Amino acid sequence: MAESSDPTADDRDEATAPEDTAEPSALRETSPGTESAADSQYSPALIATAVALPIVLIVGVLVAAFLILRAPIEREPLALGSVPAPAAEGPACAALMPALPADLGDYTKSTLREPAPLATRAWQLPEGGEPIVLRCGLDRPLEFNRASPLQEVDGVTWFQIRDDAAAVGTWFAVDRETYIALTIPDGSGTAAVQTVSDTIAATLPPQPIKPGEL
Repeated sequence: MAESSDPTADDRDEATAPEDTAEPSALRETSPGTESAADSQYSPALIATAVALPIVLIVGVLVAAFLILRAPIEREPLALGSVPAPAAEGPACAALMPALPADLGDYTKSTLREPAPLATRAWQLPEGGEPIVLRCGLDRPLEFNRASPLQEVDGVTWFQIRDDAAAVGTWFAVDRETYIALTIPDGSGTAAVQTVSDTIAATLPPQPIKPGEL
């Protein structure tokens, strides 16, 4: 007896089942422009860091420059020559020198190069330059005579000698136990004379003026 040629149900299912043509996800290619919006954006934290870093660097540079400008400038010791000062070690200078201020306006006390003259003090601007110089215990200046013009500043009588070539003026206090000279560069103002006058008046009592003969 001949076998039936009709296919079984299972055979029919295999014949009619659609072929799976889907590609594995791992093999799929992503065309340009199809990446997600999250992948194409930078992290907000990264953007903030990129913006803040240059600002921090600029602030650091400005702070460093400010500190450098504010830092004290180391000046070289000032060399001063000696002048005749017979009373430099006398009681008047011994009382005056410690009482002198460390600053005269913008001028600050200078370190003198050794050997430094006795009873001598100098002040300079922070960046250096021409000093203000005080000398105590001097002889009477040759130019000081009965016809010399005098100026009184805060109770101290002064006689001034100009040196136009050097662009300085030297003031001599002439009414104390000893002569005191204060040499001031042109353009330094009047603060030095006023401050030193106050110190002299508070330290040394006035004496009669003794000018030279004409």
